[in-house]
Amino acid sequence: MHGYAWLLLVLPLLGFVINGAVGRRLSKNWIGLIGCGVIGAAFVVSLIAYFQVMGWSAHDQVTKGNLDYYQWVSAGSLKIDFGMLIDPLSATMLLIVTGVGFLIHVYSVGYMHEDEDFSRFFAYMNLFIFSMLLLVVANNFLFLLIGWGLVGLSSYLLIGFWYQNMSALLAARKALIMNVIGDVGIMLAIFLMIRQWGTLTYTGVFAKAATLHSNDHVVTALCLLLLVGAIAKSAQIPLHTWLPDAMEGPTPVSALIHAATMVTAGVYLIARCHVLYDLSPFAAAVVAIIGAVTALVAATIALVQMDIKRVLAYSTMSQIGYMFLGVGIGAYSSGMFHLMTHAFFKALLFMGAGSIIHALGGEQDLRKMGGLRSKLPTTYVLFTVGVVAIAGIPPLSGFWSKDEILTHAAARGDWYLVLWAMGVATAGMTVFYMFRLWYLAFHGRSRVEKDAAAHLHESPPVMLAPMWVLAILSVIGGFIQLPNFGHFHDWLNPVFNQYVYSGNNVEVDFNWWSFGLLMALIVVAFVGARDLYRQGPRPKLKGPTAAIQKFLLEKWYFDYLYNLLFELPTYMLARLSWRGLDRKLIDGVVNGVTRSIEGASMDIGPVESGYVRTYAITLFVGVLLVVVLAVAQR
Repeated sequence: MHGYAWLLLVLPLLGFVINGAVGRRLSKNWIGLIGCGVIGAAFVVSLIAYFQVMGWSAHDQVTKGNLDYYQWVSAGSLKIDFGMLIDPLSATMLLIVTGVGFLIHVYSVGYMHEDEDFSRFFAYMNLFIFSMLLLVVANNFLFLLIGWGLVGLSSYLLIGFWYQNMSALLAARKALIMNVIGDVGIMLAIFLMIRQWGTLTYTGVFAKAATLHSNDHVVTALCLLLLVGAIAKSAQIPLHTWLPDAMEGPTPVSALIHAATMVTAGVYLIARCHVLYDLSPFAAAVVAIIGAVTALVAATIALVQMDIKRVLAYSTMSQIGYMFLGVGIGAYSSGMFHLMTHAFFKALLFMGAGSIIHALGGEQDLRKMGGLRSKLPTTYVLFTVGVVAIAGIPPLSGFWSKDEILTHAAARGDWYLVLWAMGVATAGMTVFYMFRLWYLAFHGRSRVEKDAAAHLHESPPVMLAPMWVLAILSVIGGFIQLPNFGHFHDWLNPVFNQYVYSGNNVEVDFNWWSFGLLMALIVVAFVGARDLYRQGPRPKLKGPTAAIQKFLLEKWYFDYLYNLLFELPTYMLARLSWRGLDRKLIDGVVNGVTRSIEGASMDIGPVESGYVRTYAITLFVGVLLVVVLAVAQR
């Protein structure tokens, strides 16, 4: 593995360099071939690594894949190597990131083909994959942070790709600021690790932490600081407001960010640091609560959105909330299982949305769609698969992973039943808003405007082929973790059972009453969406329901709150500093000195008259003063 693992990073970086440096001189066919080829090759390397790790013993799976290449920093007792960690957890993430990432790259060839900045787009996409892979395979927290920051930078470049639009620039800036807040949390955690233990490697930190008792204040502080980074990157409350605005980027970017890569990084971080969270039940409970609250709040907002991509964006927030709930209650492999299935059906849904937008010439408003089933038959079938999967309808993949998390929450009992109830309510709302989207887009009478209707066409094969692959995975992806089968859990168990303190990561029996309640909610939600939206958008609401709708349309007023608490005070302070400090004090001093010099020069100016007699008199007076001073000193 030592001999080829480095290719995981070199390949996408090579694609970034080539397309970024000389892409404008290449044809679009070559740009697409290079951009997709390097990610496809990285997927092949990931497969080789996966099967190699699978062939190792359970002990070797968590020790043998630690690869150190060279010493990067040596400062006293602190030594940091550039190294990679290929174990079951990172191998799983590698397959998801490179596999789904490759499909999105192929899809992008068709979607972005007419864009004049085709090469720049693929350069940014390759840089994004490189950054995500560095984050995943790093074997220490410093290189994880470097990958973490590069993912934020890459997302900034991709969200603001159409920089001619002010809304895209503002969305990119918002995403960058939110992510930097998370970066600071991880930086502080790293400083604390160095101060306490003098190491940043996963094995070193986890071994040191294992010597501490449960709820140790240092471990809890570390967990909470790491959580800041996780909630920022995964768009969880309260650092979530950047994600819906990120829809300003091209649709393939939305698929890449929202499906298999950026927003799942927070889940991966908590799963990777499970040793610390096992030692801090308080921090783990905070993770679970944030996940459940985010899942519920995001689902309520998705109920009223009319932009097809924003519905999917809030859906992503909600589904990541499920993953946080899973890893927060100690069901780490269940959380990772949902991460995998979500990558399949959410990438499929975003590609399907992109196919609709592509067919309508850029239209994203659900109120201007309808009746697309006959116009886009293939997209309709594939999008339906994604809707059924995310709705959690058996036997598609979303059911198995979502039900596992809810079953674990119910099995914990006590106050965790509240989180379970929130998860079940979220599942019902997910069914409602996804079938609402489905009916508004594909059923009822056509509300497509004339210009867009003339443009209607099915997407080309280069866009549909990746969607077919994802649709198949969305159907069969859940079967690797059937009840009592345990393949996925068995694969990840060597990682999550390496240190076990709380006993959270255990198997639970299938909960039939929870399953029955969930199925009843699915039926009710589907019938409600069908009856309300199969003929098109509802008329304007009145009374209390209108107030609730406005509250949800304003996204629970989070943006207004942040504007009131942070933006306005900062703006007022800046304005006060400009008027009082900058203009009056600093400019006053500078301008005062200028005026003084100017006044003095005006006074002295007449002396420089140009007359010889004036200079002679001045010289005589000067000599006289010198003589007088010399005599006076004697």
